[in-house]
Amino acid sequence: MSWNEYHVGEFYDESFAAAGGLRPGSRLLFDCLSGLSPADILRHQQAAEAALYHMGITFAVYGAAEGAEKILPFDIIPRIIEAHEWVGLENGLKQRAHALNLFIADIYGQQRILRDRVVPRELVLSAPTYRPQCKGLQVPRGIWNHISGTDLIRDAAGQFYVLEDNLRCPSGVSYVLQNRRVLKRTIPRVFDASRVRAVDDYPSRLLDTLESLSTPRQESPRTVVLTPGIHNSAYFEHAFLAQQMGVELVEGRDLVVLEDVVYMKTTRGLLRVDVIYRRIDDDFLDPLLFRSDSCLGVPGLMRAYRAGHVALANAPGTGVADDKAIYAYIPKIIRYYLGEEALIPNVPTYLCAHKKDRDYVLSHMADMVVKATDGSGGYGMLVGPAASAAERAAFRETILAHPRQYIGQPAIALSRAPVLTGDHFEGRHVDLRPYVLHGREIYVLPGGLTRVALKKGSLIVNSSQGGGSKDTWVLQS
Repeated sequence: MSWNEYHVGEFYDESFAAAGGLRPGSRLLFDCLSGLSPADILRHQQAAEAALYHMGITFAVYGAAEGAEKILPFDIIPRIIEAHEWVGLENGLKQRAHALNLFIADIYGQQRILRDRVVPRELVLSAPTYRPQCKGLQVPRGIWNHISGTDLIRDAAGQFYVLEDNLRCPSGVSYVLQNRRVLKRTIPRVFDASRVRAVDDYPSRLLDTLESLSTPRQESPRTVVLTPGIHNSAYFEHAFLAQQMGVELVEGRDLVVLEDVVYMKTTRGLLRVDVIYRRIDDDFLDPLLFRSDSCLGVPGLMRAYRAGHVALANAPGTGVADDKAIYAYIPKIIRYYLGEEALIPNVPTYLCAHKKDRDYVLSHMADMVVKATDGSGGYGMLVGPAASAAERAAFRETILAHPRQYIGQPAIALSRAPVLTGDHFEGRHVDLRPYVLHGREIYVLPGGLTRVALKKGSLIVNSSQGGGSKDTWVLQS
């Protein structure tokens, strides 16, 4: 199939240079694909979609009129990251995970960074995800953020930036693993020739990370995955990861706390639980400490956790580092705890809680993306360049009414990658969510989830907003 008609445009393209030539890491892939006809590639695309459908790889869209369950759209052309680029990203992600862990431990401990006024005290204490109930917690191995997903973007010059951090219950890694399985099955010759780094060992690495948190009560600690249930948008992932790790998938009603010890109810009686990979938000984790109306959590769980009788991943309270206002201070946080400059920069960020920043955002809304500090999934945001004057005016009033809840960032021209559109290829904007495990060591899964804004011209890659995904190939050096 010829790529001569592919239009690179003014954006950084992940596969093609501005002059239209292939980037070095993409040459082998596209040389292999060039021997296929449009009908062949379309047939491979349909085969990949059918495989994903039969695997039941779905996500839920809350409030969707056409039904809750959807198959995540998948594009057959992988996104390529060359080995030397990945080294820099991997080091930067490890640095960030290390610094954020120290920050979370500090704000629930001595609060040195607040006393030294590196981060404003009020900004932290007013974050909706700050949990005063976690003050003084002693967490296993001193690790709070065991699993994180850090969203990266690349601008028109090819520079990577961290767009946001996800430390509460980051989702999407199941798509990484299943996308890889499908693509290896669909175009095995291309995959084998490209020398791609493996991702298949993620479940075993995740299990090792979880088991490393257990007290030395026994050689084989009992680990479970705690899910809110089948109606959760990421339930497929919860079940998939539990199955891949060979551990039980449980709901809150399956667990009970007796004398500060957590047990799982089984037909053989009660079995002690040592580690819980919880996919439930803090608010619903323990009705005795957080939301009293929660039917999803386990009464007394936090008491057992404080007593050191069970480990939780991620630790409660880690969501404070997800707050987009605190995100603006992460370069300072890295410098404060590690004495280093951030290896991957932040997107320039203006805090509407600060009058000078707020005035700037309000006067430049047509060129900015404005986000809720606790928002996710592409909701609660304004993309200034795509918004009408009336939408910007309405958002202006919302900012003025609740300034702490919003930040502004310049609209970044996200990089693009080729996607199959009918019988030809077009560029679509992409981001990247690598996954980081923090246990005995810090491990970064090679690649991660490349999300694609499948709507032409859209910058929103979230699956709930019409986005899809690609397999991400990190090449071996």
